[in-house]
Amino acid sequence: MQRRSTMVRPVTFSSCIRFVSNLATAYMTKHQKLDVKLQRYSPDAPGDSFAKLSLEEKSELSESSEEEESKGASRADFVFFDPKSDDFHGVKMLLQNYLDNKQWDLSGFVDLILGQSTVGTVVKKEDDEDDGLFSVVTALNLGRYKDHKCIMEIREFLIEVCQDRNVIDDLRLLWTEQAHDVGLLVSQRVTNLPLQLLPLLYSALFYEVLLAAEDEPTEELRKALCFKSYLIVSKIYKHKNADYEKGESCQNEEFIIYIKPEDEIFHKLCLWSFCFPLHSEDVTTHEVSDYRLMGLVMAVEAHKISSFLEELHSLFVES
Repeated sequence: MQRRSTMVRPVTFSSCIRFVSNLATAYMTKHQKLDVKLQRYSPDAPGDSFAKLSLEEKSELSESSEEEESKGASRADFVFFDPKSDDFHGVKMLLQNYLDNKQWDLSGFVDLILGQSTVGTVVKKEDDEDDGLFSVVTALNLGRYKDHKCIMEIREFLIEVCQDRNVIDDLRLLWTEQAHDVGLLVSQRVTNLPLQLLPLLYSALFYEVLLAAEDEPTEELRKALCFKSYLIVSKIYKHKNADYEKGESCQNEEFIIYIKPEDEIFHKLCLWSFCFPLHSEDVTTHEVSDYRLMGLVMAVEAHKISSFLEELHSLFVES
């Protein structure tokens, strides 16, 4: 698999052109080596997942390996790749709790992700003999795959756990009449993946969607990637005093800790959302002892993606 050319930063003037050029820049970094400091995960320090770790060129690294090791950090070269069949076990491991503790066709779901060659990214460390995966991100058309067992099981699960009367009709509509216009946005990663990779990951994904919607060989495939909205299934910590039983829309951020910081942006921009209690085991610490692990489902309109990427870029690149 060929590496793409070096990342460039074109001069742009309009917000629209800047948005497209940022997407192209991220796409061009796919399969490039990214040298970053990898913070080692400690289950006793949940805040580590929100640490802002900077990207650094090798020539600019001044600290010695010994100093980095003593601080609990090590250098790691990350590479973005298209998903392939060899990634099956790594992707399956990352998604093992995607539907809480439900027994479902996860293997079939992973096969769909790996079978979509034009859209999707996995992140690995360079020269990792075990081909360990650090992240997977993709978008699957609900209508195109609606007859697959795994997609039907996701639909049934979400409708079953949705207790919000204000949302349930919208959720059903998303899976029926609107299904061919909806992308199931799947994004999972290890806890200690450097967060500065997120703008590159998401920008590359949405740029691939744009390209594939124009370049796929058949009209059916092109239409399958002309998304009007995205459905996102994620997790948050919600305060135990929050009244999720009474159909809250899950928008009161005073009661929420976002496990994935990009979800806070998606949540702010989403058309609708709902929360539901999870049953899978999670590691809790004193800082989140008053919170409960919850599922978070969001519908985000495609025209909001430019705003999402700009906020994500500002959060981790310009800070």
